[in-house]
Amino acid sequence: MDINLNDLLRRYRSHPFEDYPVETPHTGVVFLKVKEGQTVKGPGGEWLHRPGTLLYVIERERNAKRITALWSGQVSGIRLDIEGQFVEAGELLFSIRHQLDKEEIIDRILTQVLYILPAPQRARYFLAPEISAKMEKQPKEGVSVESGDEVLIMSLMKRDTVISYEGVPGALYKVYFKSGDTVEQGSPLLGICPPDKLQYVQKVIRRIRTEWEK
Repeated sequence: MDINLNDLLRRYRSHPFEDYPVETPHTGVVFLKVKEGQTVKGPGGEWLHRPGTLLYVIERERNAKRITALWSGQVSGIRLDIEGQFVEAGELLFSIRHQLDKEEIIDRILTQVLYILPAPQRARYFLAPEISAKMEKQPKEGVSVESGDEVLIMSLMKRDTVISYEGVPGALYKVYFKSGDTVEQGSPLLGICPPDKLQYVQKVIRRIRTEWEK
């Protein structure tokens, strides 16, 4: 699929942000730990092993769970009315407005060019061993994928399920997660580039990298 790159670049220049909603994972009493406009940081360290900024604590049956930021950005639309109140699961507390960098802009634009394999449900995902082995031997752009190939392992409720690729044959161009990450339902996992689109994708990336700063 060809895209109108001019329109996309214009849109991202005017609004280079992503707003991530912060919602409660279950019922409980909420105690906010951030303020409106506060800058928070996501996980840090080489392996993202250092947790992000503490956002809130939710307490249920005397068990308190500390919820930390998954993204860096600014707190927006904080719900002060729920401070110290009992809330239902999925209650929106506030959003984190994250400013996208150049590589994140490229990732988002490529989702409209590549064949995307999305997460079927919220779970932990791992690359299939055969795909990992191929990627170690050659660049990921050189790893070919065909319909029926086992590409991912989904881990949910202590049960692993193999996910096969069902789509156009091509090269594994983009992996959108780190193996073992928990990925939200519908979020991209893999981006496959059909052979006839490879030059176009490379052209799109070159143009974004040269023009984004202008």
